[in-house]
Amino acid sequence: MAVQGGGGRRLGPFALHLWIFLSLLLFPHVRSFYLPGVAPQDFNKGDPLKVKVNKLTSTKTQLPYSYYSLPYCRPETIVDSAENLGEVLRGDRIENSPYVFKMREPQMCNVVCRMELNAKTAKEFKEKIDDEYRVNMILDNLPLIVPVRRPDQELSTVYQHGFYVGLRGQYAGSKDEKHFINNHLTFTVKFHKDPETDSSRIVGFEVKPFSVKHEYEGKWKENNRLLTCDPHAKRAVTNSDSPQEVEDKKEIIFTYDVEFQESDVKWASRWDTYLLMADDQIHWFSIVNSLMIVLFLSGMVAMIMLRTLYRDISKYNQLETQEEAQEETGWKLVHGDVFRPPTNSDLLCVYAGTGVQFFGMILVTMIFAALGFLSPSNRGGLMTAMLLLWVVMGLFAGYSATRLYKMFKGTDWKKIALKTAFMFPGTVFAIFFVLNALIWGEKSSGAVPFGTMFALVLLWFGISVPLVFVGGYVGFKKPAIEDPVKTNKIPRQIPEQAWYMNPVFSILIGGILPFGAVFIELFFILTSIWLHQFYYIFGFLFIVFLILLVTCAEITIVLCYFQLCSEDYLWWWRSYLTSGSSAFYLFLYAAFYFFTKLEITKPVSGVLYFGYMLIGSYAFFVLTGAVGFYACLLFTRLIYSSVKID
Repeated sequence: MAVQGGGGRRLGPFALHLWIFLSLLLFPHVRSFYLPGVAPQDFNKGDPLKVKVNKLTSTKTQLPYSYYSLPYCRPETIVDSAENLGEVLRGDRIENSPYVFKMREPQMCNVVCRMELNAKTAKEFKEKIDDEYRVNMILDNLPLIVPVRRPDQELSTVYQHGFYVGLRGQYAGSKDEKHFINNHLTFTVKFHKDPETDSSRIVGFEVKPFSVKHEYEGKWKENNRLLTCDPHAKRAVTNSDSPQEVEDKKEIIFTYDVEFQESDVKWASRWDTYLLMADDQIHWFSIVNSLMIVLFLSGMVAMIMLRTLYRDISKYNQLETQEEAQEETGWKLVHGDVFRPPTNSDLLCVYAGTGVQFFGMILVTMIFAALGFLSPSNRGGLMTAMLLLWVVMGLFAGYSATRLYKMFKGTDWKKIALKTAFMFPGTVFAIFFVLNALIWGEKSSGAVPFGTMFALVLLWFGISVPLVFVGGYVGFKKPAIEDPVKTNKIPRQIPEQAWYMNPVFSILIGGILPFGAVFIELFFILTSIWLHQFYYIFGFLFIVFLILLVTCAEITIVLCYFQLCSEDYLWWWRSYLTSGSSAFYLFLYAAFYFFTKLEITKPVSGVLYFGYMLIGSYAFFVLTGAVGFYACLLFTRLIYSSVKID
């Protein structure tokens, strides 16, 4: 299948994917490509353009609500658009609206409806205005944005996602603050015209909201001419000098204008405006700087390790007698105990298998995202892909868990497979269920419906659990992994360790470097999630992910090597916790971000934030811990198979 790009050229699958990957990786701020496989829609002059409404969102509460939870003007019948699993989990509620445009036919002062507020509806509007809720709309799959001039730079414009329900402030000399609603919308639809066919493609959807107390003569009728907004007299709304107050018994008339602007922006690049909404390019340099530092440190660590190990192995292999070896100190002396199964080995197998499952899910997701398949234009696609990949990767979780279990001389593989299938997902599901109950109690559209919850449980029990058992069966049937050295029957006594080799201290130290590899990128991820901005720099994120893997592996190997040199052979759990402790710093940073960057005031919203960040930190712990553990396992097997032991 070939996909047509914005310039009219047709690209083959390989060339298309390569072009998308390179453009996103190297020049994501210059050019973005729309989701491959989604065809552009052409509109001729006069064709109807249907505007859809999405959820109401607020950075202060983090609780989304459906558009019609407020008494806005409604169409005759409300139709829900088809939603995927990711959209439902995100709280998206996409529905039709009474706004209908005609392509390239400007409209002025269209009256949507007139309503009279009562005490209940006025209170609902006031609450949403106080919490700074924004209205989100969609036209041809493009979200609505509001151009905002920056006060510090006259010529600079940033774009806000959605427009505010209203505003609160003083008016007409009153000392009391009053609530005003944005009841007049001036839409601007930008289009790119094909000179040959005269058809157009929508490349921009902007709005300027105004609060206007509309006036008219006599009693209200459907065909009344407004004095404040009249297309016949060319009287347009350009400011909010006489705003519409929100109070009981107040009359509100909702109106809108539509303007059409021809644009040079091609359809393939129409998402560029949305992806640059943060208006902050400094993070590119910060990320590159961070990556360079981590790469330098990783290179230094690798060089030191290679030189040290080469010297040690050469020296040990040159020893002629066992008596000479007994005089040596270091990692060779614990060869008879280094592969002794650890305490709680079953739990270690479960966490290692779950970490492999996470690694597979994130790796495949990153690749698809970097290729452009999970761009923001595919609403909910990223979350849907991650859920489905998590389910499928249960096969590798069961395989790796039982493989490790058999290496520890275990016999009951079904027990390990069962724990792998239920321990991590069960913990996350329990936390998620409690958080969802809180959201449901707030009557938010972010609450996952019962049907979706049932679908998640069905994915878990119907697909993930069987795959874990299939993987566990295959892994256990494989021959057991043989240790490179024999294990003594009697455990060797561990000498007293230096203060800096204390397990708690070394574990906490080990988590700093992996966290340092991702914390700058983490800031932008948290901003995109909690401040409702688009995240799209998957090329850089993929590089950061690779750097994280290398850093976790190397810092764990270094500290494991120092531990073995101190004749402490209890490395199994410490290798997992060393790199896994970076999740502790991630959660601390999330708390710091909450108190310094967010304006959340409601207790429920705070609980939601820390609940979801706890789930994220737990997942990060499982992933990084497994990477460090497997790196350390390969390292110890390598060095002990490289020396001559009599």
